[in-house]
Amino acid sequence: MKLQGFAAAAAMVFAAAAAQGAQAATIDWTQWGPFNTAGGTASGTAGGVGVSFSGEVENLFTGYPSWGPAGSYVGGTVSNAPPAAGGIVQQFGGNGAVINTITFSQAETNPVIAIWSLGQGGINASYNFINAPFTIEAGGPSNEYGGASITASGDTVFGSEGNGVIQFQGTFNSISWTNPTFENWYGFTVGVDAVPEPASWAMMLVGVGAIGAAMRRSRKVGAVVA
Repeated sequence: MKLQGFAAAAAMVFAAAAAQGAQAATIDWTQWGPFNTAGGTASGTAGGVGVSFSGEVENLFTGYPSWGPAGSYVGGTVSNAPPAAGGIVQQFGGNGAVINTITFSQAETNPVIAIWSLGQGGINASYNFINAPFTIEAGGPSNEYGGASITASGDTVFGSEGNGVIQFQGTFNSISWTNPTFENWYGFTVGVDAVPEPASWAMMLVGVGAIGAAMRRSRKVGAVVA
C-alpha cells in the first residue's frame, strides 16, 4: 500500500510538471536564412532543430513585420511572440494546386505557426492544413494593419486581415497545407517548444526520487519479512 502511495504521489508530480509546461511553453521561433523564390524553398533553424520549407515563397523578410503587438501572438501555451529578426515567409496564395510543406530535421511535438496579415477587408484568405489538427492559441490585430484574430473551421484557418498563432496537436516530421485564395500579401513563421523550464525539470526529478525511494523501501520490507 505504501508503494502504491509513493507511486501515486510521483505520478502527481509528473502530471503537475507536464501541466506547468503546457501552460506557458517557451517557443524557439525559426531564424530563417537562405531562400529561393524560383525554386520555392526556404530554410532555417529553430533552436537546434533544422526547418525547411517548400512551396510558394514570394520573398523572405527579416526585421519586418514587427510580430506585434505581443498580445496577438502570445496566449494559451505560447509565452513569447516571434522576433522580428527571425523573418517571415511571404505568400500570396491563389493556387490551390501548390502544396506548401514545412519539414523538421527531427520529429517535433506540438509545433506552432504564427500567421500574419491573412486576407483583408472583403477577402477571406485561408490556410487549408492537410491531416494536421490544431488549436488557435492567440490572435488579434497587427501593428501595421490592425485587423483581428484568425479564425478556424475544421482543418482551415481563415482571416480577413487576421493574425495569430496556432498549435498543432501531435508529433510531426512535416506539416503541409494549401493557400487557395489570392491576397497581396500574408505570411508565416514556425516555432517549436524549447527545452522544459528548470522548475519543470526539478519537479520531474523529485518524482523520480520518490519512485526510487519507494522501490528501496519495498525491497527493504521484503528482506525483513523473508
